[in-house]
Amino acid sequence: MARLRGGNSVKGPWPAPVVDRIEALAAKYAEAWPAWGYRKIAALMRADGHEVTSSSVARALRRRGLLLPQGFRADRKSWAVLRRKVFADPPTERNRVWQTDFSEFETTNGGIWRISAVIDYATKYCLAITVTPTSRGIDAVHCVQLAIDEAQRVLGLDDLRADRGLMDVLDADENIIGQIPAPIAIVSDNGPCYRGKDFQALFADHNDPLLRHVRTRVKSPQTNGVVERFFGTLKYEHLFRGYIGDGDNLDMEVHRFRIIYNTIRPHQALGDRTPKQAYLDDQNLPNS
Repeated sequence: MARLRGGNSVKGPWPAPVVDRIEALAAKYAEAWPAWGYRKIAALMRADGHEVTSSSVARALRRRGLLLPQGFRADRKSWAVLRRKVFADPPTERNRVWQTDFSEFETTNGGIWRISAVIDYATKYCLAITVTPTSRGIDAVHCVQLAIDEAQRVLGLDDLRADRGLMDVLDADENIIGQIPAPIAIVSDNGPCYRGKDFQALFADHNDPLLRHVRTRVKSPQTNGVVERFFGTLKYEHLFRGYIGDGDNLDMEVHRFRIIYNTIRPHQALGDRTPKQAYLDDQNLPNS
């Protein structure tokens, strides 16, 4: 401060060779993925073999005016906290809990469409997504059946029962006396499509059920937070940024985003891996 008051030159600016080296490359990534923050850009660059840190990428993008404003989609962290509070012991392996829901989208040329998705809780892998004019029970069933087929295809299984977890068997005094295969829990809200007989038919196998149904509490969307967060990402990072004319265009774009989300977009909760990488790993979630 004394140097400044005396009219002498202050120290700096300091050389920044790392930022100078990555600035053009980071800008190229940011222009290709304008809806992503600097952490995701840095993770994608590292996945492509570039040695960068998140802070260096942030400085490089700030130079070019490509840094997203502070607080952009700040609801992400609050939703993450609420999601963790739902479980006393959150699942850390694939195919233990799936979440499903419908979300509405109005196209530019008119018409409201319903997007249904099934998301694996631990790995955030989007197992299936559909676009339909209605949100009936048969539409929900179709999406879940696509999810089962996708899980079996990706894991190379003939029957998804081979990849289920185990649950404890308790006696009358609540002592653990053994373990049995645990059906995959499908979490949904209390919409009429999930309460009807069409959807309940998915859980009719009483001998060796693959699935079990769990409905959220009324007015508790955070209970189904992973799929709700997926819909927000789909809309704000993709659908709202382009022209969606009709249902066919919407169907094409949601399936295009599913590929980006599963195989390209890094996910911080997964240690900057993609959902597909996490889904195919034996240990899905990072230890940190």
